[in-house]
Amino acid sequence: MSTASIAIQQLCRSLLRRDTLSDQEMRILAGLRQVEAHFKKGADIIEEHSRPTASCLLVSGLTARAISLADGRRQLTALHVPGDFVDLHALLLRKMDHSVMALTECRVVFVPHPDLVAITENAPHLTRLLWLSTTVDAAIQREMIASVGRRTPLQHLAHTICELYLRLEVVGLAESGKFRFAITQSELADVLGLSLVHTNRTVQDLRATGLVQWSQTDVQITDMDRLTWLAGFDPTYLNLSSEPR
Repeated sequence: MSTASIAIQQLCRSLLRRDTLSDQEMRILAGLRQVEAHFKKGADIIEEHSRPTASCLLVSGLTARAISLADGRRQLTALHVPGDFVDLHALLLRKMDHSVMALTECRVVFVPHPDLVAITENAPHLTRLLWLSTTVDAAIQREMIASVGRRTPLQHLAHTICELYLRLEVVGLAESGKFRFAITQSELADVLGLSLVHTNRTVQDLRATGLVQWSQTDVQITDMDRLTWLAGFDPTYLNLSSEPR
């Protein structure tokens, strides 16, 4: 299967988890022009202050939105999984106020903005579903703010793992409590808003609970119910219920 086909299949899986798609809407998505690209780990997929003319749909790998400070520090404000448009909001924002970086090697496709504008003019229901994806993006960032500001580091890490598992399960990339999470502790520190030393301690604390087994690249959740309780995780913000939009 081509990269372009995989991209649309994953997008459809994500949308179908939340509503229905007509045959015509799936044909519209399949007919979008797509330019394939590959990014190495650490590369900027979308640069801060750039003016994108296409929106990026992640096909494989893991990306993050990044806010960089003048002194070189950064905060990763959201993680993206395959099937996500990482910058759909650029269609309206025009100029990016943040960057999107590849946390692992990534395959993506870029969909020209004129094709997305055509959807807004000709397919109102599909437009609402794409709009929903940006509202879910915003909800994910609200949870990130709550985690950085009020959850303990252990709760924040547990919450992140619960969230990623569900999002990856939607697109068929997680099952039986297991998923790939191949990021460095330095990158994880930028997600959690902690020092590297504190991040390492938090990972060890989570391992010590016995609720996850965590190798360098893979996480195995051994007790999802208890991990959810530890994190105070409520998946409502992910809008994973299928209902008319």
